[in-house]
Amino acid sequence: MSAPDPLALPGLPRDEIGPVFAEPWQAQAFALTLQLHERGAFSWKEWAETLARRIKDAGPTDDGSRYYEHWLAALEELVTSRQLAASSALHERRKAWEDAYRRTPHGHPVELDVGPAR
Repeated sequence: MSAPDPLALPGLPRDEIGPVFAEPWQAQAFALTLQLHERGAFSWKEWAETLARRIKDAGPTDDGSRYYEHWLAALEELVTSRQLAASSALHERRKAWEDAYRRTPHGHPVELDVGPAR
C-alpha cells in the first residue's frame, strides 16, 4: 500500500515542517490512523471521505479548533464499522481516561490504571 500524504488533507493543523498537535492524544490518534491504513484496515480514500463528512457535519460555525476531535470521531467510526473494536469497548476506555483525568492532581501526568492483564 502506498503511503498516504496526510498533508494533503484540508484543514490539517500544520507548520512548515508537518502536522502539529496541541495535545499528545492528537498525535497518537494521527499515528494510529496511519498505522491502521498501512495495515489495510481502510483505504486512504475511505479515511479522507469519513473525516471530510465529520468536518462537514460540524457545520459552518466550526472554526477548525476541533479538527482532531473530528479526526478521532472518524477513526472510531471506521474502527467500529470494520469491527476492529466494539463501540462499547471504545466507550469504556474513554470513560476510564475521563475518570483518570478527574482524579489526577493539576500538573501531574494523567495515567490510566489498566488493571490486571486479561
